[in-house]
Amino acid sequence: MAGKRSKSSERWLRRQKKDYFARQARSQGQVSRAHFKLAEINDKYKLLRSNSKVLELGAAPGGWTNYIEDQLSNQGGLIVVDPLPVTSGAETKVICGLAGEEETDAEIAAAVSSFSRLDLVLSDMAPNMSGVRAVDQARSMELADVCLTAAEQWLKPGGSMALKGFQGEGLDEWVRARRQQFDKVAMTKPRSSRAESREVFIVCQGYKQMQEQTDRLV
Repeated sequence: MAGKRSKSSERWLRRQKKDYFARQARSQGQVSRAHFKLAEINDKYKLLRSNSKVLELGAAPGGWTNYIEDQLSNQGGLIVVDPLPVTSGAETKVICGLAGEEETDAEIAAAVSSFSRLDLVLSDMAPNMSGVRAVDQARSMELADVCLTAAEQWLKPGGSMALKGFQGEGLDEWVRARRQQFDKVAMTKPRSSRAESREVFIVCQGYKQMQEQTDRLV
């Protein structure tokens, strides 16, 4: 006999049944509702082209991955990174590991070398929530820095970066600092994000490679 569900599990199941975008994901055969978040962001900011070279961090279970694959032609390319399994097509390069760790970053660098540089760095990374807001916010800011470091290492001049963040201490200051590195910086909350969630997405376009970053790559 199956064990009795916890109250939190019951609440999650009720929410999923009521959630329009979760229902749409199931009905359309999408991996997750995250598909719709990236679709909204891309419709608004035009981040993806058919020939884009893309790095996606925090890719599991594959909601963004599948959307990106649909946008790319055989001239594009996609590298996805996550320690958990990612549902992906045969042409996508999947790296199992945590971005920001030395071994994983070495694998990313080797994969990026086949593209020369990237057009777009994406991150849907989020911390495992502890329920302690200050701790969770600090962890989310660390993940934002991991994404930024990846962009500084592999993004071509004029390229774009888009990542998940959480409203709270440090985010506004972090976003303001990106205006020194990108021509356009915006913060957006897709309709498909749950209203009660603190998640937002930071979209940075027109990367301006600084001289010190150029020196590191020589």
